[in-house]
Amino acid sequence: MQLQVGMVVEGKVTGITKFGAFVTMPDGKSGLVHISEIANTFVNDVHDFVQDGQTVKVKVIGIADDGKINLSIKRAEEPAPGARSERRPPRAPAPAQRPYGGPRQAVPPANGPSGDQSFEDKLKHFMQESDSRMADNKMYSDHRTSRRRK
Repeated sequence: MQLQVGMVVEGKVTGITKFGAFVTMPDGKSGLVHISEIANTFVNDVHDFVQDGQTVKVKVIGIADDGKINLSIKRAEEPAPGARSERRPPRAPAPAQRPYGGPRQAVPPANGPSGDQSFEDKLKHFMQESDSRMADNKMYSDHRTSRRRK
């Protein structure tokens, strides 16, 4: 049987290292399942997911010119219907912080048809905040420079 990229085969784990697991396929060829391809969750230790001698289903994800075979356990498993394809859950946005500590003041929403700010309103707010920061930086740098000259 000739292995091709995309094939899913069963193999036996023949060796485990800190960077992955070596799997031997039925035709006698051996390939590596990199630690990043073991599971859909964070893998700190490969031994937590596979053991020596275990039979696993793997997908061939690459065959190098020198004969090295790259395998994946997590891609061999079909995702459950309705399962999310993202690797990580979406993060909540971090609260915006000003350089000197306090939180930014919230901008009241514009009275537009969709309730969103128009581009002009966003630009105006950005320019005001930018001018304020530039003035703060200039004042701070002028203050520091005047001390050095004395």
